This record gives sequence, C-alpha cells and structure tokens, in this order.
Amino acid sequence: MHHLSGLDATFLHLETPETPMHVGGLSILELPPEYTGNFMDDVRAHIQSRMHLAPIFQRKLVNMPFDMANPIWVMDEHLDLEHHIRHVIVPPPASRATVDRLVARLHSSLLDRSRPLWEMYVLDGLPVPDDLPDGTRYVGLYSKMHHAALDGMGGQVLMQAIMDVTPVPRKVKPARAARRLPTDNFGIAELAASGLAHNIGQTVKLAKNLPVLLRKTMQVLRPAKDQSSNGSERMNWFAPKTPLNVAITNQRSFARFSIPLAESKRIASINKVSLNDVVMAISAEGLRRYLAELGCRPNLPLLAAIPVSLRPEGNTDLSNQVSMARMSLATTVRDPLERLQAIHASAEGVKAIISDVKTILPTDFPSLAAPWLMSGIVAILARSGLTNSVPPIANVVISNVPGPNMTLYFAGAKQISTFPVSIPYHGMGLNITLQSYNGWLDFGLIACRRLMPDIADLGKYMQDAHAELLKRSLELETGAPAALEKPAAAKAPAAPRRKAPAKAAASKPSRSRKTVAAK
Repeated sequence: MHHLSGLDATFLHLETPETPMHVGGLSILELPPEYTGNFMDDVRAHIQSRMHLAPIFQRKLVNMPFDMANPIWVMDEHLDLEHHIRHVIVPPPASRATVDRLVARLHSSLLDRSRPLWEMYVLDGLPVPDDLPDGTRYVGLYSKMHHAALDGMGGQVLMQAIMDVTPVPRKVKPARAARRLPTDNFGIAELAASGLAHNIGQTVKLAKNLPVLLRKTMQVLRPAKDQSSNGSERMNWFAPKTPLNVAITNQRSFARFSIPLAESKRIASINKVSLNDVVMAISAEGLRRYLAELGCRPNLPLLAAIPVSLRPEGNTDLSNQVSMARMSLATTVRDPLERLQAIHASAEGVKAIISDVKTILPTDFPSLAAPWLMSGIVAILARSGLTNSVPPIANVVISNVPGPNMTLYFAGAKQISTFPVSIPYHGMGLNITLQSYNGWLDFGLIACRRLMPDIADLGKYMQDAHAELLKRSLELETGAPAALEKPAAAKAPAAPRRKAPAKAAASKPSRSRKTVAAK
C-alpha cells in the first residue's frame, strides 16, 4: 500500500471549507494566428498522453477504517477527463482584473476527494496586446492540485512532464497496457493491519530521533533577529498582530505582476545579497505601505514564514519534502538598503539553522488517530475566535520557487508567463509566491477577500518598492543619482503588456514579454 506520509496527510487534516489546501497556477498561453484547432481537445489529448508520467493524475484517496490512520493512494480506474479539464469563458469585458477575479473564485472551492485531486481550466476570451499580429489568441490555463500530493519542487517535476521546449510536443513513450492490480481493492482488515504496521514503524523511527529533534525544533522556532537602525538586535517569539493575522473565509482575492529577473539580480549583486533577499525586501516594503494605509505600523518587525526544501539532491518524488522557517522582514528599518542588509543577516541565520537540522526533520511520523484529532483542533481554532486574539507565529507566507530560464510550450501553445496561486490560512491571510520563468519573476498574491479586497494595491506597492530599490542600488554603485526611466515592471498591474526592463538592468530578457494585462 502507498501510505501518505505524515506531512502529506497534514495538508488533508488542515483543510476546512474556509481553508482549501490546494496549490495552483495561472499560465498565460499564446496561440499563433495560423492555429485553427480546438485547444480544449488539444489539452485533453495532451494530458491523456502524459498522465502516466505523473501519478497525481490517476491516483485518489482511500480512507482508513474509522480514520484511525492517514489515507492511502490507489489508482482511479474510472478517470473522467471532462471533469478534471474544463472550459471557461472569461466574462466580458475581458480585462486583467476580470481574469484575476475568476481565478480567485475558482481557487476558493474545494477539490472532490472522491476523485484524483487536481483540476485544470482553460480560460478563453483573454485580451491580447495590440502589437501582436491579427488573429493571435491568448488563453489562460488555471490549474489546482492538492498540497497533499506535491510541494513546490514537486510541481516543478510535474511541469517537466507536461511541458515542452518546442512548439511541437516531444514524443512520449506510451503507457504500458493497464493491468488490474489486486491491491487496488482492500478490505477493512487489510487497511487496518497496514495502517497499524505503518504507525508502529514510524513510531520507532521517531522515538530514536526525538531528543535531537526536539532540541533542533527549538532552534528553528527561536525568534528571528532584526537589525534596527541603531545597530541593536531585537528578538521576539511572536510576530506583531496585523489586520491580516486573523481567521479567514473561503473567499479569495488574487493579483499578479512580474519584474525582470536581470534587475533583481543586479540589485542582489550590488548589495552582495541573494536574489531571495531582494524578494523579501520588496515584499517588506510593499507590506509596510499597505498596512500603513490601514493605520497599522507595528513597532516590531513583521515575520515571514518561508518554506524550506528537505528534498535530497536529485530526488524527483511527487510528494511533500518541505519544512517551514521564519525570518525577519526588518520592517522597522526605514532605509531600503539598510533593510535589505538586515533581511540578509536574518536569512543567513535561518540558513545556518536549517542546514544543521535538514537531515533529521521528518516528513513522515505516526498517524494513529491523526485525521480526527488534527481536524478537530483546526475546527476549534477557527470557530472559537482564538485565532483572532492570539499573536501569530508569522505574518505572511513568502515562497520563491526557481523555474526554467527558457521558453516552454504546453500542448503546442507558447507559455508567456506563469503566476503561482497558493494558500492563505487562518492567522496568515496572505500568501506571496513567485516563480522565475524565462527572464522574469512572476508573482502571485492570494489572500482572503474579506481581509484584502484591494490586493492589487499591494502588488503595485511591491513593484514601486522594486523600482526604488533598483534606483538606490545604482546610486550606491556609481556614487551619483541614477537617472532612470520608470521600469515597465514598476507600472500598475493593469499595464497592457510587459516591455523590456529599464536601461539600468544588467541584461535584458531574450524577448519582448507580453501579458494578458488589461487595457
């Protein structure tokens, strides 16, 4: 039997109607004027021919008797592609905001656990930039897959299976003839015995590592350091309370934008920090401005929860091998360059701790009675209002997923951009996830709509923060005021297209980048 690991199953147990636990993405695809086919048919045929390359497409859950342990995966013998791949017309007038609202609405609904835990939506009717040849068509591909089935790096493995590097899809060896496995159907006694045996094995492993694990866990949870303007260090076990750190509803708001990768790398190079430090810095400044408009100016620095991969090098399993760490966003530091250095110092401390504990942090652990126990705790926290009163562990989730620096194709269509759509949760009603793709950083912001109906404003503030950090960095490098024209990436999210980045960038992406942005 293929048991879900304790970490995989945790994403099932944490799921409630208010907190769907699936991750997704919105890809903007371009079909050339000469295309005359039916793209929906092409997508279904494309996935049909490759679903054997990724088990997530064909396996579903089977629960243990009385939920005594975590579920197992089995193959679905009656997969219905018409259920999993659907066609949606974007309500006119088609605009970027309309598309984003549609994605937010699709992302708010739970996946059907009686089927394989994934869905795709082909979004037709997207606006097309004026400078493209007549007849060019843009389509969106919104997909969602349950986090119990994969993590961010697992998503990259999945992408490699279904994407191509040329407009002509590569030849894929067909699946072997289906064989009915007797293990696909289990009785209650078999399930119970297997669950008990699995729990005993995981309990023995956990007991051996428990003393070291507890000690290292305290190191991971230890308060982040924040270098303030006077050089002192401030420690705090909890993050400051903000309007974003309360219980949430199932309604979502979504916004997206992109910035040139070369510009971000230039900032990192000048300041001798990492690209991820730059991402954290522009997120910090964007949040400072957004919260200030709400009258929220915390005296303590905001803390970010950041996913940390536990995946061994070369591992391509479609499962969760990730932990979570915290780092300071240094939002009490006013100067952008000083804040960037404070973030860098915090990140270096986190890296040192994680490298020390990475090999012992478990992704599987005993699950006896975990389904009903964890689900009950989550329900109590959400409905009691306790989340609204206790201080949060972190203020926001920020995740940076590395992607390919080349043009990819899906079912013959060119992928222009790909925006992650992730998970907000009770106590952290905002998630910022980005993915690098073909010379750009594509940001997806997802939040509880009740908390952030104006989430596009945050995207605008983050783009402005990027432009300001680039300007200040160039001034630092040259010792003179930088005369920059405003980068296209710093424009409002409703800009009609992506153009080449500002002249100050070290290098330009290999092509003129266009998006589905509304006019």
